Amino acid sequence: MSTSVDSAALPPKPESPELAAPTVRRRLATLMYEGVLLFGVVFFAGYLFSTLTQQRNGLVHHNWLAAWVALVIGVYFVWFWTHGGQTLPMKTWRLRVVGARGGERLSVPRAVVRYVLAWLWFLPPLALHPLLGLAVPQTLIVAAVWFVSYAAVGRIGASRQFLHDRLAGTRIVSLPR
Repeated sequence: MSTSVDSAALPPKPESPELAAPTVRRRLATLMYEGVLLFGVVFFAGYLFSTLTQQRNGLVHHNWLAAWVALVIGVYFVWFWTHGGQTLPMKTWRLRVVGARGGERLSVPRAVVRYVLAWLWFLPPLALHPLLGLAVPQTLIVAAVWFVSYAAVGRIGASRQFLHDRLAGTRIVSLPR
């Protein structure tokens, strides 16, 4: 038995299903899941660094360690974004990062730009801590306000993309079930 659905009863689709923007909630859930996985990536990167440099104290070479961890995380994201457009959390939540214009695969330079610009989530409020001499509780409040404000930007505009995606010429799209 076949049931026909009246096409006039269906709401119009503003975008094709493969290029529809996901909700901010899904993107933030993916971000949280990504943080859990990155804990392991950062742990092993730090262990490798401390083993290779014979680091015995966390204050020794801490700037080099921070640069190394940022590089490892950058390689992680750039690799996955340029090879399929998805990290494991993005696969779980059925999201993919694509080029903003035609939904094309990301090139390495575009993925690197997106990675660098994605630090806008965290660096501006954390930079205020030493610049203004804020105490830790004040810094956390500023960071929370910044984070919520930055997430709210993802609800603005027709494309519903975060600022770093708009600046990098990329977008996050939902994949069909």
